[in-house]
Amino acid sequence: MELKTKYQYTYFIHPYIIDESKINKYLLKLLKDNNIELRVFKKEKDLGIYNYFVPTIRKYMFPSFEYEYDKIREFEKLDNNIKAAIISKNECNIFEYEIPNFIQGKIDEKNGIFFNIQKIEIVCFKTGICFLNIKTTLENSEKFEDVLNFNYKFNDLGLEESNTKGFENIKIQSNNFDNMKDIGELLTDIMGMKISEDNLDTNRFYIYSYSCIDQDAWNDKKEFKDIEHEFIKYTNNMQSNSNITMEIDSLNVLNNFKYSKFGFSNIGCTLITSSINTENYTKLPFKYENELLYMYIFMLYKKMLLKRMSRDIKNNSKNNLIRKTFLDFSKKLWIQETTNDILGNLISKQLEKTLNLKELYDEVKDKYDIIFKELKIEKNQKTSKILGIILVASLIINIINFILIFGSN
Repeated sequence: MELKTKYQYTYFIHPYIIDESKINKYLLKLLKDNNIELRVFKKEKDLGIYNYFVPTIRKYMFPSFEYEYDKIREFEKLDNNIKAAIISKNECNIFEYEIPNFIQGKIDEKNGIFFNIQKIEIVCFKTGICFLNIKTTLENSEKFEDVLNFNYKFNDLGLEESNTKGFENIKIQSNNFDNMKDIGELLTDIMGMKISEDNLDTNRFYIYSYSCIDQDAWNDKKEFKDIEHEFIKYTNNMQSNSNITMEIDSLNVLNNFKYSKFGFSNIGCTLITSSINTENYTKLPFKYENELLYMYIFMLYKKMLLKRMSRDIKNNSKNNLIRKTFLDFSKKLWIQETTNDILGNLISKQLEKTLNLKELYDEVKDKYDIIFKELKIEKNQKTSKILGIILVASLIINIINFILIFGSN
């Protein structure tokens, strides 16, 4: 039986780096773009996000929750240069690319897969580590195999060239554009000042995808094992006609719920559900692309920041900055819980395992301990040498004084 979807979407998450010293300039560029708007989070409007994250992480990721209404109104009246100077002090800023109508797209001219771009968001951290999130949905298709093929093809094209040349076969169109254009042009317009950081996985997309399967394929009488091979392809971003030899036990899977399965891999995160439960195409998709999406972004950020610290320590550069960054990271992010939400904690643990965060942190800590132990030894040796020189000098002066005093007698 052909597997069908009742509801689906995929976020393609592209990490990129802005020179930390130019973050103010980049934020100003975004503020000046008429298509881009700074997102201001409000408790009454974004209550799910507000309640999901613990206060320390909420303040770190969504500082605008702290703003009073009058402060927001005053901020909106300011010049863009002043706005950029103010928000550059935030640990994180989130922007939305305004889309008056869905952007329609097509992959390949022959046997094309049509899709809509429903949302584009920029998450930019003070450290210069940023994420471009593109929400897509398939157009006029209920086939799960089309979801697999679309995710694979979109991501495959994105990996071809770091300068987005690989997107030349993905065309997009909306009322904003007179003609079809490469999606690479749009992404380049948004990211603009990015720099290449190959060792930080900036030449790729992470796939964050949701699919609610028609209950005819997964219900009380039809078990999940009948479609688990499709789930394995889904989580590993494989084409629909791929031959699989691996078993589901080889995946990091969260299956604490009867009709929903979370899959985690080093290339993304997926959630497959059955429409037998109405919340699987009403409430859960909304939670997955809000609270859980931002938690995934936060985990990716920690991974990239740790990898950058590891690289900088290895290059033995900017020791004082590395020290401050590592101590701030440990205090503000590493020892803090992300959420008190039960499901969120389960997912958080799976993501830490999949992204190897513990191993990365221990690696950085070991390098940190070694390099600063060596610096301490060098400092002590330098101090000992100075003290030795002072003692020798004092001894010589005393001898000279002794000769002068007793020699004159």
